[in-house]
Amino acid sequence: MTVRALLVDDEAPARSELRYLLAAHPEIDVVGEASSATEALELSRRVAYEVVFLDVEMPGLTGVEAAPLVHERAEAPAVVFVTAHERYAVDAFAVEAFDYLLKPVDPDRLARVVERLDRRSAEHAASVEKLPVVAGGATELLDYDQVHYAQADGDYSRVHTYDRSYLCTASLGELEERLPGGRFARIHRSYLVNLAKVAGVRRVAADRFCLQLADEAHTELDVARRQSRRLRERLGL
Repeated sequence: MTVRALLVDDEAPARSELRYLLAAHPEIDVVGEASSATEALELSRRVAYEVVFLDVEMPGLTGVEAAPLVHERAEAPAVVFVTAHERYAVDAFAVEAFDYLLKPVDPDRLARVVERLDRRSAEHAASVEKLPVVAGGATELLDYDQVHYAQADGDYSRVHTYDRSYLCTASLGELEERLPGGRFARIHRSYLVNLAKVAGVRRVAADRFCLQLADEAHTELDVARRQSRRLRERLGL
């Protein structure tokens, strides 16, 4: 199971070193980096993740100050503090940190944290997988596997199944947080797709392609250029 990670540190070499160490763990997918807590909070509105590796001492908002804001997300990610100073340990756990790593990060210690993150992700995936949508003035609960794709619709979204479309009061960004990243992918700012429902791929230009879905209408959805490489890797193309 893939655990999406965000790295936050004001020092680029520290981020690079942590990314290098995490590369030894294929279950961790680093989906973004930020050089400040403020930048990380802005990035979190556009990128879904399950864990943030967060430095403590940074210009502006500190990691300890940012942690409660991270926990306000609909699907609160785990916060792992990464710092050179032991004295912040008490403060870190006071804001419900998942774990605490000291720099330079020990690979064996990091491996234990990753193992715990993997277990946490599996436990969350085992929870009830239902998505509330609006149907005829009432609320209907869809199984995640019924969802073929979701489409942005202003502040809300439209959820498409094999042969129907429903209004969902969650935004597309909120759905991206909620639906499991191992099965769903943001292919465009307007689309979130269940990869298990992809029946084919059609190239529309040298650097562009679209996904063909296995729904009744044989829907085709464009893939944004910046999502193409990651999506090709996930689909084995």
